[in-house]
Amino acid sequence: MTTIAFIRHGETDWNTERRAQGCKDIPLNDKGIYQAARLSERLIDEKWDVIYASPLKRAFKTAEALSGVTGLPVIADERLREISFGETEGTTEAERVERWGEDWMNLDLGRETNEEADFRWRAVLKEITVNHKNQKVIIVTHGALLVRIFKDLLQDKTDQWYGLNNTSFSVFQLTPQDRWKCELFNCQKHLEETATI
Repeated sequence: MTTIAFIRHGETDWNTERRAQGCKDIPLNDKGIYQAARLSERLIDEKWDVIYASPLKRAFKTAEALSGVTGLPVIADERLREISFGETEGTTEAERVERWGEDWMNLDLGRETNEEADFRWRAVLKEITVNHKNQKVIIVTHGALLVRIFKDLLQDKTDQWYGLNNTSFSVFQLTPQDRWKCELFNCQKHLEETATI
């Protein structure tokens, strides 16, 4: 079976400030760099075949930490970037309400649609599963895009927000019947104080 580990990037200052990042190229902060290093330690004794990542710094730098341990190059793919939040990028919820009102979510504001985001991630995931059949693949990407991916792979029709953590590790396997099964979800054991990885 093809195995894919989906990883959310490490922390940024905009994460802590709860600012919409979208396609803004915000770097990891010191904590994010530490999280990526701890995540890489988790993989020291594991064998993976390939690493793909969003080209945005916060995801690519997280992937580079994994590359340092696995010896695998990072393949950047624009289709793995975060969903574009248009004019709302860089703003907090309070700033959005102040600028556009309580109903801001129902305004266009130049945001990428769910359909547009789904089209690109489905295309790249299809290519990856075809090109890396029966291999172990790491994909480092972003929270909002991962929510779209997980809802689809888990066939979850609810509107729940998964609350994915920075450097969370989720593992899915593609069965011979072309169905996805989740083996591990939103795991951050590498960041536990008692972790001896």
